[in-house]
Amino acid sequence: MRFPHSLYLFSLLNISACFTACETKTQEKGTTEVSPKPNIILIFADDMGYGDLGVYGATAWKTPNLDQLAADGVRFTQFYVPHAVCSASRASLLTGTYANRLAIFGALDHTAKHGLNPEETTIAEILKANGYATGMVGKWHLGHQDPFLPTEQGFDSYYGLPYSNDMWPHHPEAKDYYPPLPLYRNSAVIDTLDDQSMLTTHYTEEAIKFIEKSKNEPFFLYFAHSMPHVPLFVSDKFKGKSGQGLYGDVIMEMDWSVGQVRKKIEELGLAENTIVIFTSDNGPWLSYGGHAGLTGGLREGKGTSWDGGIREPGIFVWPDHFPAGKVEEQTAMTIDILPTIAEITGSKLPELPIDGRSILSILEGKEMAPKAYFAYYNTNELQAVIYGQWKLVLPHSYRSIPEETIMRDDGIPVKYHMLNLEKAALFDLRNDPNETTDVSTSNPEVLAKLNQFANEARADMGDALTKSEGTGSRKAGRVE
Repeated sequence: MRFPHSLYLFSLLNISACFTACETKTQEKGTTEVSPKPNIILIFADDMGYGDLGVYGATAWKTPNLDQLAADGVRFTQFYVPHAVCSASRASLLTGTYANRLAIFGALDHTAKHGLNPEETTIAEILKANGYATGMVGKWHLGHQDPFLPTEQGFDSYYGLPYSNDMWPHHPEAKDYYPPLPLYRNSAVIDTLDDQSMLTTHYTEEAIKFIEKSKNEPFFLYFAHSMPHVPLFVSDKFKGKSGQGLYGDVIMEMDWSVGQVRKKIEELGLAENTIVIFTSDNGPWLSYGGHAGLTGGLREGKGTSWDGGIREPGIFVWPDHFPAGKVEEQTAMTIDILPTIAEITGSKLPELPIDGRSILSILEGKEMAPKAYFAYYNTNELQAVIYGQWKLVLPHSYRSIPEETIMRDDGIPVKYHMLNLEKAALFDLRNDPNETTDVSTSNPEVLAKLNQFANEARADMGDALTKSEGTGSRKAGRVE
């Protein structure tokens, strides 16, 4: 569902309110001074499980910096991504729009001739137009061709990998398919990686350099970690530190990285005027056994639209603006981040319609009416509808690992089996977060409402499962 005209009016009103709130009178001079715009640091993990952080239930390893981040701000218990796979999830995050609307599906590799269409507007572009310095560090995965690189999508600078870190010659299931793994600075390949042990450290160093360089102007840093996506690598300073294997070591190094970023903004006196957001692109890649994360008891994982695949940690910090230590049960999604940032900063929303909404009111501790969110997978399959505490899972095929499977701990994946959900099922996520009991029969009005949401989404964006043609889809960028 989209209401572009009302959404645009809503954003104009909010932008006006933001500018009014930001103005402070200086009585001595009789002039108006505008308070500095807040810096934005968006940290995006890769394949992190809902249960990988201490504050979300992890006990096998320690995440003190991320736990402190949650203590300093708002921690969501129902924060979602719309697509449980790399490229699609990132397209949605950066544009505030379902990736299937943008014709970005799955995980793009080195053969892709398409990417995020330059006609789409990213968070970086709305902030750059509003006077922000914009930088990206880490995994891009929205097209490695020149027209689709970060520096063509609103970022002043870029350091990182163009796609997943397993898309290299050492892939355990695709020998000789991938070329050497390229490392980019801006639009040029500066190296190829055969060892990733220093990747998290180097990312962190680059992030800190960007913060230092941009300290005297409002800045946006998109810090997209390659870990804990396989293959797992960790620097010597964290090797064996968790006592829980390589995965635990990797999580501890990522936690250290968050701590280093926060330490730097505190040293520079920027902490009070910096918004820090932390989340991940999808749930754990369960077929990798001991090299995969924790679902926190949620059903299934990456590559599925069950909550183990799409529910993620979601932490938002802005001192003196967002309440500290707030555990938020209202539902939100990564598509909401762009419009929320736009409202806070007084930035103009994209001209093309988007699907997210500002959740600033929620972050300030207020109630908002629930919104219908959709989960997609494969090529435009509408697989689930989420509305507050309710989730409707639509008939579809999904991958799962049989309980009797002997899992591995060596970076080699086990095989999935495909299962079929023959009939739509309704779940009460507040009382049944593991999605075990279908409550359709006892909640016919809720079922009807969520089915109506699904029909509206199909009319708008189409649905491969029901062979529906949508009217609101757009095209990916493409090179010949």
